[in-house]
Amino acid sequence: MDALLKQHLIDPAVCIRCNTCEATCPLGAVTHDSSNYVVDATICNFCMDCVPPCPTGSINHFVAVARPYSLAEQFSWLDLPEASAAQNGVGAALEAIDHEAAALIADAHGGLGGKERPPSSAADPRLNLYDRKSPAKARVTGNFRLTDAAASCDLRHIILDFGVTPFPVLEGQTVGVIPPGIDGRGRPNTMRLYSVASPRDGERPNTNNLALTVKRVVEPRDGGTHLGIASNYLCDLKPGEEVDVAGPFGATFLMPDDPLADIVMICTGTGSAPFRGFTERRRRSMPRAKSKLYLFFGARRPSELPYFGPLQRISTTLLDQELVFSRLPDRPKQYVQDRMRQRASDLAELLRRDMTHVYVCGLRNMGAGVEEAFQDICANNGLDWGAIRGRMGDEGRYHVETY
Repeated sequence: MDALLKQHLIDPAVCIRCNTCEATCPLGAVTHDSSNYVVDATICNFCMDCVPPCPTGSINHFVAVARPYSLAEQFSWLDLPEASAAQNGVGAALEAIDHEAAALIADAHGGLGGKERPPSSAADPRLNLYDRKSPAKARVTGNFRLTDAAASCDLRHIILDFGVTPFPVLEGQTVGVIPPGIDGRGRPNTMRLYSVASPRDGERPNTNNLALTVKRVVEPRDGGTHLGIASNYLCDLKPGEEVDVAGPFGATFLMPDDPLADIVMICTGTGSAPFRGFTERRRRSMPRAKSKLYLFFGARRPSELPYFGPLQRISTTLLDQELVFSRLPDRPKQYVQDRMRQRASDLAELLRRDMTHVYVCGLRNMGAGVEEAFQDICANNGLDWGAIRGRMGDEGRYHVETY
């Protein structure tokens, strides 16, 4: 099969025909007739200049296609074609246009073993509003250490405020942080992606900010000590300093907007970031939902578990949580997959439901253990994990983001 091509589209059902995109495009790739504004695939170079100014987000659609839609086809639309339109070989929605971000997301989603799909009830994400060439400027308004001073790791909760710059995000999306400076080869420092750790309406409701959960990377290498460039840059930021931010990115690892959806969240360390956003979103928007969130959260010890204190105050009617520790004195090591097996009957019942969504986020070796645990749970409860996993993936109910 030929490689799929990127194409930029405008949603005619949302577009208000304000002409902002056509006036902004430096290449003349956007044009219109009496019905629709459209993008000429033979001219567009994905410069993204037209995306941030669009007042409705109608221009914020990027797909992978076997054959680009012609102008005549686009002029005839009342709605965007379904993403699964077989006649055009449309692939999944693009997670990112930026090649750095796209490569990082593809690597993180590799553990899924198939094409990632968003939940059918997820909100429509805004994507690729800002890039390395034209980043959003965010101001640090908080940098709080989450772990004890004596802990073996330094985990931070960092709040970035965008002021009057629009930066809409959904729970589960990521942003790119661009550290200043150049690397050892004389190139600009590599962008690093971080999951958004706050709900879509900000750390406080109706604020234009977001939070990141960042672990300072300090590891031995080649007889010395290696400091992670992006993580140390972020962890050392002080309130008032500015950060260049790209994104938002991610079109599939999204939270279902359905009060009947049970959500199983499995994570270690900073993999908890998107699930903090999920939990806060459910708490704010659906406090009386009949469904529930289930959290399996692993760390070495309580002092190294992000958000350990706040987790103790969340109602059990909202969040059923299993906090799992592998380095407690006088206790055997236990990992999230071990606790999953202890909750086998509950998880098996959840897997039988068509409204259950599963999210796995954290270290890659945890992903393999989680897979094995689900296989064991299904085998011991008369279920076929391979069939269930495949169906959940096809329906946008199984998601993996590991690193």
